[in-house]
Amino acid sequence: MFTEEEYQERLKRTKERMDVEGIEVLLVTNPSNMNYLTGYDAWSFYVHQMVIVILEQDQPIWIGRKQDANAAKYTTWLDSKHIAFYTDEYVHSRTRHPMDYIAAYLTKIGVGNRVIGVEMENYYFTAKAFEQLKKGLAHAVFKDVTLLVNYLRMIKSDKEIRYMKNAATIAERAMQTAINTIAEGVRENDVVAAIYQTQISGTLEFGGDYPAIVPLLPSGEKTSAPHITWSDVTYKKNQTVIIELAGCYKRYHAPLARTVTVGFPTKEVKDLAEVVIEGINETLLAIQPGMTCEEVEAVWSQSIAKYGFMKDSRLGYSTGLSYPPDWGEHTASIRKGDKTILQPNMAFHLIPGIWYDDYGVEISESFYVTDTGCEAFADFPRQLFIKK
Repeated sequence: MFTEEEYQERLKRTKERMDVEGIEVLLVTNPSNMNYLTGYDAWSFYVHQMVIVILEQDQPIWIGRKQDANAAKYTTWLDSKHIAFYTDEYVHSRTRHPMDYIAAYLTKIGVGNRVIGVEMENYYFTAKAFEQLKKGLAHAVFKDVTLLVNYLRMIKSDKEIRYMKNAATIAERAMQTAINTIAEGVRENDVVAAIYQTQISGTLEFGGDYPAIVPLLPSGEKTSAPHITWSDVTYKKNQTVIIELAGCYKRYHAPLARTVTVGFPTKEVKDLAEVVIEGINETLLAIQPGMTCEEVEAVWSQSIAKYGFMKDSRLGYSTGLSYPPDWGEHTASIRKGDKTILQPNMAFHLIPGIWYDDYGVEISESFYVTDTGCEAFADFPRQLFIKK
């Protein structure tokens, strides 16, 4: 997927950060970070696995379940000496734990008593896992380095940006499929089935991957709850529908949201959509490298304040390489107080959704920072789609 030279550069920057933080051994359990450092790609994150970075070693070590070791062989740049595994007696056992094996492995290779960094705030690293590591590595010093690799991922290479552009092309097609399919009397789940078919089919030139988040399609009053998925009910006349989805290519995401009405919109929805569209357009035009995230948010807030609106949730977040359950990178957020400085090839999902008690409007864009401004990944009309 990427050259060994690019992986080596990522490893080099990781080690430099480790050195600054005083970390001798880094245990990476976030599958996005595992992929970033090694290329590892398989649906195996439901069991314990990790990539180990040791300052003086020229390759990371992958450790996971035995039946997943061949996936490491096929998808990573690591040689066989840097792929290790535990057997199935450790899987979902009440008497053994994969971290028992990993602790013994780290001791065996002579690094069990060092300063070890772990990703504590992580969907894939449990309290039980940490307890077992501490038991097995009684002489180690543990430090929380949750976002160490995440922050390194923020500035993309040109190839990563190309992957996100491919993902955006898929997102455009999936969004058009959704808009075309939504109609009075159509079941919500049938719309989602069509979206999935488009997301995975991709284009003639490249296929799609599974996105980290399922399509989100709240309708009617439920548009006030942006993270509702779908049901088997049918769409009704004059109902509002929010569509939030992403294209995904080689694990790189380009999220996109639009709002549709099945028939005529209410005045409230129409007016709110106009404010959101004006705000997102003004914000994208204002973005420049060197701005802070909070300065970007201020442009949006000033734009919608002209019409008496406000948004109390963040305006966006960094995005890119990811696995379920989230396509965000968990680093920078476009909101007040975030002083992250925008740099070329940073990528964000700008999501100026506004939700009230019984309705909402979402029209979003994924973009990346350029040398002179920013560029949206997708090319899709920013409008309220009215299906008469």
